[in-house]
Amino acid sequence: MNRQTLLAMSGALLIATCGPAAVRAADDARERSTAAAAEERININTATEAELTKLKGIGKSVARKIVEYREAHGEFKKPEDIRKVSGVGKGLWEQNRERIAVK
Repeated sequence: MNRQTLLAMSGALLIATCGPAAVRAADDARERSTAAAAEERININTATEAELTKLKGIGKSVARKIVEYREAHGEFKKPEDIRKVSGVGKGLWEQNRERIAVK
């Protein structure tokens, strides 16, 4: 059984047992959870490569470069310092500026 079929069946079961209001509440909670995860701030001084790939446009190779830069040069002083890393240009910075933190 594929995921889409399972979702349809679970939705039908939820409607049958709890009613449409419960389905709307579950959908709203799922959307809030997804939005919160998408807006999660990433501390570039402590993030692992896997955590860094949660940023828009950051793949494994750029994430590795960020970690290597941090290990070679020490902690980033301000979020904008991530632009010193090869492969992180203005576009990536603009896409992620609200999600990048240094602590």
